[in-house]
Amino acid sequence: MAGRVPVVRVEIHGHRGARGLWPENTLPGMSRTMELGVHALELDVALTADRRLVLTHDLTVSAVTSADRRPVHAGDPLFPYVGKPINTLTLAQLRTLDVGVRLPRHPDDPFALTQVPMPETRMPTLGAVLGLVNAYEAEDVRLHVELKSDPTRPHLTADPEMFTDMVVEELDRHGRLGNVAILSFDWRILAHAADVAPQTRRFALIELDTLDWNDGVGDDVPAAAARAGATTLSPEHIMVDEALMSQAAAAGLDVAVWTVNDPDLAARMLDLGAAGIVTDYPDRMRELWRERGLELPEPIGPLRPVGV
Repeated sequence: MAGRVPVVRVEIHGHRGARGLWPENTLPGMSRTMELGVHALELDVALTADRRLVLTHDLTVSAVTSADRRPVHAGDPLFPYVGKPINTLTLAQLRTLDVGVRLPRHPDDPFALTQVPMPETRMPTLGAVLGLVNAYEAEDVRLHVELKSDPTRPHLTADPEMFTDMVVEELDRHGRLGNVAILSFDWRILAHAADVAPQTRRFALIELDTLDWNDGVGDDVPAAAARAGATTLSPEHIMVDEALMSQAAAAGLDVAVWTVNDPDLAARMLDLGAAGIVTDYPDRMRELWRERGLELPEPIGPLRPVGV
């Protein structure tokens, strides 16, 4: 394809850790994903009522990934917590939830069939995940931190600049700003990240349903993303075709496609020039990488006991 941005390395990005294999956005899930081997570890972050950064994909406590166990104290009027907005609950309240068992609420949910349950797993903070990655000495694993922000639901969403500042400060505190990407569907976050952390990669997440969240997108989405401060375009796979890839190349953006779990679909995305595949099943992608002779990410760890 004329004008395509040269791809130096084609990457496997573990989605929410590896949602198809282990509980999403959890410490044990992240551990096992690093031990399997990915180029990048993707996770989702939201802000609690007491201004703590926690890993959660949803802005309300999900009934699929979370289960109530007990109130944080007897008579807590907010209990049960499932279904409540994350930003109305404290870290202590959220830490009572079991987030290690995917509940098969939907018979066609593929992840309930393939995900290994890890009962009594707790919702981690971003700081805990960063500490875990540093304990693994996983310098070669890039962290992809998606800031969950929905401008159409401001009552559930933190101020984008304040939220971005908090995430950047936490990443800097753990020495990770040099090997991180900040992701969001809300491009206000990318614009602010470009100002306060220009050395970071910035992924403009896009899907058809949320394109109108951002002003001035028009017909050339990659160009609009670049103007907003993005360094990478990250579209849902159904949006990816030669036209989009040409526009991305013209805007100087590489493309990381989500969420791709079928190796045949991943192969088509690679043939179109994708630089990254975001997947719930990094094990499947590793097989495809082997078949194509692509550079495989090295497994990390496992952690050794102290003194060994």
